[in-house]
Amino acid sequence: MKATHESIAARRLRAPRLTLRMQETMEGWLFVSPILIGFMIFFLGPLVGVFIYSLSEWNLLTQRASFVGMDNYAHALGENPDFWHVMRNSFLFAAGLVPLNMAMALTLALALSRPFVGMVLFRTIFFAPVITSGVAWAIVWRFLLQGDSGTVNQMLAVIGIAGPNWLREPDWAMFAVIVTRVIKMVGLNMILYLAALQAIPRDYEEAARLEGASSWQVFRMIYWPMLAPTTLIIMIITTIGSFKVFDHIYMMTRGGPENGTLVLAFYIYQQAFRFFEIGYASALSIILLVIVLMLTLVQVLLRQRGST
Repeated sequence: MKATHESIAARRLRAPRLTLRMQETMEGWLFVSPILIGFMIFFLGPLVGVFIYSLSEWNLLTQRASFVGMDNYAHALGENPDFWHVMRNSFLFAAGLVPLNMAMALTLALALSRPFVGMVLFRTIFFAPVITSGVAWAIVWRFLLQGDSGTVNQMLAVIGIAGPNWLREPDWAMFAVIVTRVIKMVGLNMILYLAALQAIPRDYEEAARLEGASSWQVFRMIYWPMLAPTTLIIMIITTIGSFKVFDHIYMMTRGGPENGTLVLAFYIYQQAFRFFEIGYASALSIILLVIVLMLTLVQVLLRQRGST
């Protein structure tokens, strides 16, 4: 009996015990496992699938697929002139939307950061388009921007201005799409800037005012540097959103007129569900992913270099 107790005690001593650090590590993995599993199933898995599809020539109608390697990428980057026209439109759309959105958002945030009568009402008004259905928003603006029968041109006619046919003229269609998209999404960035402004201590501004600083100097020397992290996040989010826009283009212009508003996200939709070229559309999707990743990396590097 004594030997049995001694053998049990010896086995307990030899049995491996988890250290506190190992237990915390296992608990951490258990906590993040639902998110990690969801990421692998709903993001990483489809991403790998899209890359595999991009290496094949697969027509959705005939259901015939054949491995072609990098031919889809070579066709897009070197053989298809439409691709570079689409890329030009995409960068033009982003170049117009991102700075205009950020400038308007910051201006509204500065104007609405101080308490005044009706402040909550104005914040609600500017944020309301964000939670409005994108399809409904685009349909309404499509009617507003019609030719002479559109509300916008009728209002311009009152003051003696003959407005163009906004969505039917190549020179004006991109401008109209950018402006209406900015109006819809500016409220989100406004809220982000408002949160950042409210986190800045007022003592800095009061000290600068005592030293005789003007409003512009207070903004340039105090607020703008302290808003830099928020500005970076807003810039990244807005840039990614500008390259992913689809519903706005689909409902307002369908890529026209004369492919003047044909951006990459809508072009991918056309190739996949209008021409049924799933392999080529998948390759375009991977190209879009790479472009967004590169732009994000460039913005982060520029921010790090500017802060050093």
